[in-house]
Amino acid sequence: MAGAVQQMMREVMDIRQAAEYLGISGDTLYRYASEGFIPAFKLGNRWRFKRSLLDAWMVRMSGPKAASNVSVMPREKKPVGRAR
Repeated sequence: MAGAVQQMMREVMDIRQAAEYLGISGDTLYRYASEGFIPAFKLGNRWRFKRSLLDAWMVRMSGPKAASNVSVMPREKKPVGRAR
């Protein structure tokens, strides 16, 4: 029981722990960290995430100006085939 509480209170998380905390896949989180979209740092060759920075980032991204912080690229339409 003490190990579970200690793990929940950990400030610095690895990619698996941070992905579970945020509710996204590890692959998505790795991409976000690599692109600088989410606060992260490398310790050696492994990504690490501070819980307090993630919390502040979530508050900032969910604020009233959140829509202007995220750019969404429109999907390209598939070419229409010829009618028979």
